[in-house]
Formats: sequence, structure tokens, C-alpha cells
Amino acid sequence: MWTISDIMAVSMARLLRNGETVFHGVASPLPMVAILLAKKLHAPDLIYINITGGIDPEPARLPHSTVHPELFKGSAIIFSLQDLFDLAARGDLDVAFLGGAQIDQHGRTNMTAIGSRQHPKIRLPGSAGSASIMPVVKRVILWRTRHDRKTFVERCDFITADGRVERVVTPLCIFKKVDNILQVESIHPHASREEVLANTGFEVRFLPDFHITPEPTPEELKWLSEIDPHRVRDIEFS
Repeated sequence: MWTISDIMAVSMARLLRNGETVFHGVASPLPMVAILLAKKLHAPDLIYINITGGIDPEPARLPHSTVHPELFKGSAIIFSLQDLFDLAARGDLDVAFLGGAQIDQHGRTNMTAIGSRQHPKIRLPGSAGSASIMPVVKRVILWRTRHDRKTFVERCDFITADGRVERVVTPLCIFKKVDNILQVESIHPHASREEVLANTGFEVRFLPDFHITPEPTPEELKWLSEIDPHRVRDIEFS
């Protein structure tokens, strides 16, 4: 049997293509696992860059933190953040996994503040580079381990980043941005259309060919277990 973290990791891995250059930043256990899973399954020539500066690292174990030095072990070189931003600006970064405390129907994210910027209820960590990367990377995949009306809002309290969002993976579904609007592409097998509607703060649209997300296959689960035997992928749900 699979879990929500399993189907999210598998769904994110399926979105990656062989030969792409893919990046994740801080606090990104699910993208870390998804990228390594894609490399094992269908994308062996994918180039994996992480926030520590590691390129195609071979960690002996998956750390809980995605800024852990383990994530540059085995790298041929160390890639600086300046190099990463330069790569993205030149149009050579294919995919970036990014997050957002709030996400609106256009895929814009808020990582700055909840409430007014002058008198915020909660001050958030800020862009951390997403405002620079999101407009220039070829594809952005957003993910959130919460799907509720506080996260998926009609209007962000502050727009921190806007750009080339392609998909958003949540515990309930996958949104695909079509005509600049996030629309439901698939609903996970354990969720329902009613749950998505009830837990989304903007008007929910369904693509004509929306479907049920395919369950993880035995092969996907086998590799997921080998890559992440200690279930680091569950950390974001705790």
C-alpha cells in the first residue's frame, strides 16, 4: 500500500524528462526524492543540481535537510548559486522545484508575508531566489504538502514570484497551468472532486481530460523504498 507522500513523490518524478537539468532548493525533501527516483526509472541522463552546489551527487544516505553536505558527495564539481542563476538566466535550466506559502489561480506565490506587508500577521522567509528563477527557467513545478483554502487562495497577500509555473502537485491533486489558469489535471486515487473543491480558495476548473492520478506501480514503490528507506519524504508532513 502507498501513502500520500509516496504518490506525491512518484507524481513529481513522472513529470521529469530524461536529459533535463533539474534544480531544487532548501526544505525540499520531496523534490530530492522525486529527482533521484526519476533518474532510477526513466531519466538516467537527467542532471540533478541541488542547493548545496552538488551536481549528480551520490549520497550514501538521504539527509533530512536538503542543505546537508551529504548532497554534494560524489559531485564532479561544486556549482555555486551564482552559477545557478546564470544558468537559469541563459535559459539552460529546464526545471525548478519551488514552493509557496500561498499560491493563487495563476500560479503566483507568496513567500513574503501573510497579511499586509507593513503589519504582517506572519513574516515569511522571502523569495530565496524564486523571484529570479521563476520567470526564466523553462518549467516550474510547485508543490505543497497542504491543500487547503489558506494555501490555495484567490489572491496572494503579496506576490513574491511569478513565472513559468507548469504544474502544482498537492496531497489531493495535480494542477496544470493552461491559459494562465491552474486547472485540475488529475485527482489522486484517495481524494475526490468534492475535496478539491472544498479545500481550494479560488474557482476550480477541471481540464476536459482530467483523470485519476495513476497509482504508484510496484516498480516505482520498489525504487522509492531503495532510494529512501528511512522515509525522508514524510518529513514535510510532520
